[in-house]
Amino acid sequence: MEAVEQLVPTVGVAAACQALGVPRSRIYRARRRTPAAPPPTERLKPARALSTQGEALVREVLNSERFQDCAPRQVYATLLDEGSYLWRPSHLRLCWVMALARAETVLGIIYTVKYDAVSVDTG
Repeated sequence: MEAVEQLVPTVGVAAACQALGVPRSRIYRARRRTPAAPPPTERLKPARALSTQGEALVREVLNSERFQDCAPRQVYATLLDEGSYLWRPSHLRLCWVMALARAETVLGIIYTVKYDAVSVDTG
């Protein structure tokens, strides 16, 4: 690679690559390489996210005796009909995660939540 770069100023890229048997794409790709990406920063909590107290309240409602056999969407609809507005519809994913955690403790089933996918391990 260094030999090609030394020949390029005198004969050009195409001739240097052909003389040394190196594909031109390799030279261009090596020149285009960017430095390593900086390490990811900690993600900020969205402004509309539930507070810690709000999450605790939602968890308490989902785990209540009254709603133990209901899906989070059913709980949301029931509470909305009664005039209680605890969380937004966009928070239903979080409610499902809380419901899965409840099922794990009640049924003894191990749930793994990763990248919006849920897999069940009944071992």
